[in-house]
Amino acid sequence: MLDVKNLTTRFHTRNGVVHAVEDVSFAVDSGETLGIVGESGSGKSVSCYSLLGLIPQPPGRIHSGVASFDGIDLLSASDKELRGIRGKRISMIFQDPMTSLNPYMRIRDQLTEPLELHLGMKGKPAEARAIEALEEVGIPDAASRIGSYPHEFSGGMRQRVMIAMALITRPELLICDEPTTALDVTVQKQVLDLIRDRQKDLGTAVVFITHDLEVVSQVCDHVNVMYAGRIVESATRKELFANPLHAYTRSLLQSIPARHQKGEELYTIPGLPPDMSNPPAGCAFQPRNRIGNSDACLMDRSPQLKEIQPGHYAQDCPGCLAS
Repeated sequence: MLDVKNLTTRFHTRNGVVHAVEDVSFAVDSGETLGIVGESGSGKSVSCYSLLGLIPQPPGRIHSGVASFDGIDLLSASDKELRGIRGKRISMIFQDPMTSLNPYMRIRDQLTEPLELHLGMKGKPAEARAIEALEEVGIPDAASRIGSYPHEFSGGMRQRVMIAMALITRPELLICDEPTTALDVTVQKQVLDLIRDRQKDLGTAVVFITHDLEVVSQVCDHVNVMYAGRIVESATRKELFANPLHAYTRSLLQSIPARHQKGEELYTIPGLPPDMSNPPAGCAFQPRNRIGNSDACLMDRSPQLKEIQPGHYAQDCPGCLAS
């Protein structure tokens, strides 16, 4: 359904060019869930924002790449074409409900707007569909709450409104940017079950951006691990968790609290991600590599994503692949 090849997005700022996403390729099929994981600043969200024309231009600029969606290249599509796709065929759940909802509009108006724009549904039928969407994401007394303003909802309730807005047009592709961050575990399971049900009923493809590896282990079919704007490892969920190859992936998995014994000190990845306005010439993870062999990391060129095992890709840095 979506096939992205060699996406490169940079931000041209007064302090230099920030290499946010470099040569990223991935694909997702109908009914499949692709997880994209990594630390903040690794390029996860920018990759998906680029596809929908949501990065500010300037300073952002898409330097190269093709993103084929049902025969349409999203990266070269006109604004009119993108407006016909965004919110209808492709929807996005944004990670910050506090700023993503319009504080001056009632929830009713924000939920019915995509129905009016894309489906021509207005009045009572649109409101009935909006109430149904709120009920599906677990908002109690939806018929009366739909007339509220965003400030009358808690953070978790606002996140559920965002999810309802994204699902209300029954999109073919759903991009979830940290959709369960503000939710407690009970509502989180309810939302994840709802997304899975939509996939089962409608064949919806899902791109799931998250820091939560536990959620990834539950819902994703395939996983891309990003670091410093690049994919460092890509495999099926089962293969990635059973046999992680790259030192960064192994470091992330070792950081999961559940993998530690009670009372044991939690493992943390030392240092900080690189400054992408001055990207390193070699392996970006080399200064933080404590699980592999940092002395063997590439220093003269950027590692390239290679198929190490059938269907399992990782950057070809000897130091990061060392055990």
